[in-house]
This record gives sequence, structure tokens and C-alpha cells, in this order.
Amino acid sequence: MNVILGVDGGGTHTRASIEAGGQVLAYAESGSIKRLRVGAEAAEENLRSVLKDVYAQAGITRVRAASVGVASASLPGIVEWITAVLNDFNAERSEVVGDEVIALDAAFQGGAGILQIAGTGSNTIGRAADGSRECAGGYSSRLGDEGSGYWIGVNSVRRALHAFDREEPTKILEKVGEIWGTPTLEALVNMGDSTPGPDFAALAPAIAELAEAGDPVALGVLKQAAADLVEFVLLVRSKLKSRHNIAGEVPVAWTGSVIEKTPLVKEAFFAGLKAGAPEMPVAAEAVVSLDGALWRARRLAE
Repeated sequence: MNVILGVDGGGTHTRASIEAGGQVLAYAESGSIKRLRVGAEAAEENLRSVLKDVYAQAGITRVRAASVGVASASLPGIVEWITAVLNDFNAERSEVVGDEVIALDAAFQGGAGILQIAGTGSNTIGRAADGSRECAGGYSSRLGDEGSGYWIGVNSVRRALHAFDREEPTKILEKVGEIWGTPTLEALVNMGDSTPGPDFAALAPAIAELAEAGDPVALGVLKQAAADLVEFVLLVRSKLKSRHNIAGEVPVAWTGSVIEKTPLVKEAFFAGLKAGAPEMPVAAEAVVSLDGALWRARRLAE
């Protein structure tokens, strides 16, 4: 019976699971292993911590195969670093792929479809039956990631500052000041403009609460976030259908806290897709990316 390991290294959390014969033996979580987000030392510590924990829970010292999906897999040295750690934990076979790859396989298990990722960052990936891909967005927090938690946070502050100049009502600056511990507008601006800077994505839940309470600026940000996510999905759909001779509809899956935990965004996202492509099937529940890593590890173990 093959013992396998799956790891989902997202922008905020890392999740790991070990299974054998289709039965889950252990599950563990740690902080991010994305070096650009937490630094190389913390990423190393978080990866080793989650592996040590999940191995101990499972009562094992080696695995037949391991699949790791990580947000920064394409950066120089990342695959080599994670592979070396997996070797230390006695993984007989291993692979390191992008987090979008395990999410796609969680949704479609090697098949065709479109995945909208909207968590700390955002990305839209479509895959044709032959494995070729079409994408939109996902150009990092500074250059893109529209509709992501980070985008919601930073654009809420930007729009709230503009509203302040125009003397228009919003409670965003007050709420952000409470979260950041900045008692004055000057302190808030200095914090927001600092390097490496605050965690803008962490503001998203507070912005959602303000929007639910009717804050006009927060509402505008969430509506724009949903509209951007819809636009990306429809763009990738168009690319897949025109470039890969797809006659029928392309199924859509999604993952990430922005859609899953923000009702205003989720409702607008579903409504926008329904309006733009009425026959396109859209998954009712979020994809669990870790399931894709486990699916890939099972295949790797064969």
C-alpha cells in the first residue's frame, strides 16, 4: 500500500496531508512557504514544521510519493529547495508544481476546465483537453492580481483616501487605523507606504463587513473585484474556445477566500458568469487544492 503526501503551499497557509489506500492518515497546517512573502528562513521553518507534524501524526518516516503545489514554483531555486527538503523527509518520488496546477487537478483531474483563483492573490487558468493552457491576470500584487484579497485591501485604502479628499462618507480609514494601530491619517499613510509594508490582504474581511453594512466605498471595491474576476473567466473561456476548437461549454471551478468567504463577491461573481455565458457550468463549491496534490501524488506513486 503506497503512502503518499500532498502539500498545498498557498500565499498565507501551508496544508499537508498523508494518505494510504485512499484513507487520510494525517493532516497538518503551518504558515506560508512562499519565500517572497515570508522570507527564505521562515519559509524553510514552516515547510519543515508542517512535514514533521504530519509525519508524526501519521506515524511514518517515509512516503512513496509527494506532490507539492506552491505559489512561487516558477522562481529560481524554489523547486530545488523544496525537493531537497522532501529528500530529507524520505520521499521516494516527488514533484514541485505551481499552486494553480494542483488546484486545476483538484477540480478537473487532468481534464479541461477553467479555474478562478481568488485568495491572497488571483489568477485565472484554463486548460484544454490536450493539456495546453490559456491564462489571464495573476501578474503579482503590484502589477495585477485584480479581485484578490490584496487588491481589495490596497484599493479600499486608495479609494477611501480619495473619498476623504472629496469629503465623501466611508469608515474604511477608521477601520484600517484600528487594525494597523495608526491613530492619525499621516501614520496610516506612512504605514501603508512602508517597506515591506502591511498585510493588505488581511484587510479584506473588514472591508467585506463594511460593505455588508452599506459603506459605499467598500461596496464599490467588492463590486469591482467581482467584475474583474468575471471578466478574466470569460476572457479565458474565449481563448480556449477560439484557439482550441472547443465547441461546447467549458466548466468553471473556483477557489480562494475572496469568493468563498465574501458573499457579496460570490453572488456578483456567479451572477456575472450567468449573464456572460448562461450555459457555462460553474461549480457550486470551492475547490480544495490539497485534493489535487494528493491526486497527483497517487499517480506519481504508481
